[in-house]
Amino acid sequence: MTPPETDRYLPAEVEAKWQRVWEERGTNSFSAEALHSAEPRFYNLMMFPYPSAEGLHVGNIYAFTGADVHGRFHRLTGKRVFEPMGFDAFGIHSENFALKVGVHPMDLIPRNVANFARQLRRIGGMFDWEHSVDTTTPEYYRWTQWLFLRLYHGGLAERVEAPVNWCPSCKTVLANEQVIAGLCERCDTAVEQRRIAQWFFKISNYAERLLGNLRDLDWSETTKKAQENWIGRSEGASLRFPLRDGSSEAIEVFTTRPDTVFGATYMVLAPEHPLVEALTTEDRRQEVSAYRDKVSRMDLVARKKTDKTKTGVFTGAFCRNPATEKDIPIWVADYVLMDYGTGAIMAVPGHDERDFEFATEFDLPIVRVVAAEHEDPVSPLEAAYVGDGRLVNSGEFDGMSSEEGKHAIVARLSEQGLGELQVNYRLHDWCISRQRYWGPPIPIVYCDACGPVPVPEEELPVLLPRVEDFKPDDSGISPLARVEEWYRTSCPQCGGAARRETDVSDTFLDSSWYFLRYPSSSDEEHAFNPELTSRWLPVDAYIGGNEHAVLHLLYSRFITMALKDLGHLDFEEPFTRFRAHGLIIREGAKMSKSRGNVVIPDPIIERHGADAFRLYLMFLGPFEEGGDYRDQGIQGPFGFLKRLWETVVPVAELTDGPPEAEVERKLHQTIRQVTEQIPELQLNTSVAAMMEYLNTVRAGGRKAARSEVEPLVVMVAPFCPHLAEELWERLGNSGTLFDEGRWPAFDPEKALEQTITLAIQVNGKVRGTIDLPVGTPEQTAVSLAREEPNVARYLKSTELRRVIYVPDRLLNLVVG
Repeated sequence: MTPPETDRYLPAEVEAKWQRVWEERGTNSFSAEALHSAEPRFYNLMMFPYPSAEGLHVGNIYAFTGADVHGRFHRLTGKRVFEPMGFDAFGIHSENFALKVGVHPMDLIPRNVANFARQLRRIGGMFDWEHSVDTTTPEYYRWTQWLFLRLYHGGLAERVEAPVNWCPSCKTVLANEQVIAGLCERCDTAVEQRRIAQWFFKISNYAERLLGNLRDLDWSETTKKAQENWIGRSEGASLRFPLRDGSSEAIEVFTTRPDTVFGATYMVLAPEHPLVEALTTEDRRQEVSAYRDKVSRMDLVARKKTDKTKTGVFTGAFCRNPATEKDIPIWVADYVLMDYGTGAIMAVPGHDERDFEFATEFDLPIVRVVAAEHEDPVSPLEAAYVGDGRLVNSGEFDGMSSEEGKHAIVARLSEQGLGELQVNYRLHDWCISRQRYWGPPIPIVYCDACGPVPVPEEELPVLLPRVEDFKPDDSGISPLARVEEWYRTSCPQCGGAARRETDVSDTFLDSSWYFLRYPSSSDEEHAFNPELTSRWLPVDAYIGGNEHAVLHLLYSRFITMALKDLGHLDFEEPFTRFRAHGLIIREGAKMSKSRGNVVIPDPIIERHGADAFRLYLMFLGPFEEGGDYRDQGIQGPFGFLKRLWETVVPVAELTDGPPEAEVERKLHQTIRQVTEQIPELQLNTSVAAMMEYLNTVRAGGRKAARSEVEPLVVMVAPFCPHLAEELWERLGNSGTLFDEGRWPAFDPEKALEQTITLAIQVNGKVRGTIDLPVGTPEQTAVSLAREEPNVARYLKSTELRRVIYVPDRLLNLVVG
């Protein structure tokens, strides 16, 4: 018999109803007064999406759902959870999508944002839409430009001409962090080197703090390790090789092996090194210029290959090895890069593989200065020896260990002003200039009389004009440079003719501070209201992708530290706790548009409901690892919700009174497990525990008691908020389930098992099992074990010599 329509589980109707109710009641929104008074506070955040496509895919929903489950759990435990959502809508991703579909980003991106917001509402996220941000609105990027000016006035922003990473496909400069193995992180195009004047933030000033603070951060270890490796602290020495031209200038190198300096037989400069032009002799200039021009057209992948034939050119100049006091030739070679150390290396072919190959190719001297134990120090090297050992051919330092030699050699060079111990970092300053259109204009004007002049803060925002021809070209000049009526302006300092900066800022600057803006999203006087920021920040829990470990997450830490130093914040770490979510694959394969296997959530939600979709995603596997999405897999979670509905509805059929003993024990065990596991994001096993508990409640077709199902409805709520709200209301409760702390408590005593299965061993081998009450005394256990038929067989005609009893775990009977 078909149940009445109102008693059937109809996800679309239930979810539409509760999304409407939440909107009408403002269930998920904080009023201005509540932001100032809410206690106890919990700021739950997930990385906001960039709306550069038609809509959200399953990977986005997976991440947002896990974070939302976490936030809803804390709300059910009594915390006032602030969970805002916004859109990282500027940047190359969005601009490229606009170019692809042939729609201006000022028209396209607002439509994408609206569609993303629709999808986010549809999945039932606990998002506070009253405190949303969109990085493309003047109300937001006014403060991004203000942030630039704060760093500029604080000496942390400067414009310098330097070798930069250029993506020929995206046609813009990339920060070092956006180059992965020599490829553009957006489009996988090989990255080239160009020398362009750019704006940089001095993140390298913060290298030691960024590294040191990692030790105390409650973050995913993989994320911390990625940042540690990227910051790249190395201990070594800074050595100076004086030029032979009689000037006081010297070439400075950083090396982690100062113990090998006696083996430096030549110097190599990166082709981009600023000294190349000045050092090259006239007879070598044409060849050096041709080589530098050739290298400038190479990509970083080609230059970093270790298996290619070494190329280079002699400059005609020499410098003096400070240890041997001999002149050594200065070469230029593509295997030396400006983004490592000083852009110059002392070449020690005896103890570096690349230097050995180069020296062999160009017939340069190879000297052994470190020898392994029992190795002949005068025998020729067949290959570079890169290990430690004892010093040889190193003058007064011969016989020292490599470690002793490092310190002794640097000490002597230090006395001569030619070296000192130094800590070096791989981290370079953050290039924030972009030669694209879709981004916040950098608030600087250039005046012939005054130089670079910051735009006065009262004139912010510098509005991004609508430019119909916004396609980038290969010139390295921003599309805004084609709009003369926009970039022609007057100097704020002298009033004379001036020109606006036509580059826009990196989209990672937009996202480096957005979490500060959320509580103050409607504040027109402050980027972040001091009182609200002090109340709500730093973020309590942050969930996002580990692909941003050395991009957004590192930049956000730097910006927060800088703002603290500049007196705008009273904390220096933005995220108290960070967890990286895993990745979703489909039917065993990575999802991609080219494979045509990307899962779009809308039709699945239409068919099964958002609650079932959320539950399935959280059930796929460990949240921090991800899982394999299979189209039929949702049937299990959907069936669980349907059975839960049918267990509760109609409510009149529920019995009164306390739970039965076995069900009560399982209930308290489930509450304990779910309570402990959700904060640790062990969401798949929490779901499994609730499924198992429902099976216990329904076992044998028994009628459930209200006291047995009501706690389950609350536990399900973080995962399936619509269904839980509906069942909570049908159980006769008023108000939303999430209005106050309703999370069920467990009694540790009631969670204990009353009986256990005890393994019985005879001479160490299991011969049987018996069921016993918890805590059974040894004498009773032995007596019952003797009665077990198989055990009795092994005890027959033998003498019991010893009993080994571990209560509630095992009984070993030793016979002879």
